[in-house]
Amino acid sequence: MTDDESPTVARPWWVIALVLLAVAAVAFAVGRFSTFGTQATTTTPGTTSAEAGFSRDMQVHHAQAIEMAMEIYRKTDDEELRILAYDIATGQSGQRGEMYDWLVQWGLSQSGADSMMAWMSDSDAGHAHGVPAGEPMTDEEAHEAMGMASDDELDALEDATGREADCLFLSLMIRHHEGAIPMAEALLELGTDPRALEVAASIEAGQTAEIDAMRSIQSRLGCTG
Repeated sequence: MTDDESPTVARPWWVIALVLLAVAAVAFAVGRFSTFGTQATTTTPGTTSAEAGFSRDMQVHHAQAIEMAMEIYRKTDDEELRILAYDIATGQSGQRGEMYDWLVQWGLSQSGADSMMAWMSDSDAGHAHGVPAGEPMTDEEAHEAMGMASDDELDALEDATGREADCLFLSLMIRHHEGAIPMAEALLELGTDPRALEVAASIEAGQTAEIDAMRSIQSRLGCTG
């Protein structure tokens, strides 16, 4: 190796995640600021709006992610996974609290009359995600479409220990994240509230990066299935 050469250093997943989030934020800001000249006012989202539906459904979705992340945080011996679980739990707790506050500020209830995911039915992301147009979904069907864990899977995660618990968590959380991304994409397609769109863009970029990180940990741990 010459004096001008330096060894290649592998960057940890969280550095990559931060870069992706920064890129997404800049791209989002450019797109939003370019429309300011044509938007005279910002309309408060109504109870049937995409923003309201997203806020309600994503709070439910985040609540389970926080539960699973704290479960593995308490018992994993893998330091990288422990840090990732902490980041998921704290990050999604903050987002969940903000979404709750949006509904309060908009003067809307925390639960709506429409079935879960109904707000997505007019979006391309919703169609790709299996949301039927004009046909309500049961909560169980919606939870499955959103990639959420069943009660039996949550019980299994609680009972598991060691590498089995680590691998089960990674499998469940990857699926969970894969269910959140189309929800964020649907809001980006249908929504108009600047802050809600900013959070949706952050969720799309952040959870995509976390999926990559979790797959890397799966490979390192030798998880199968």
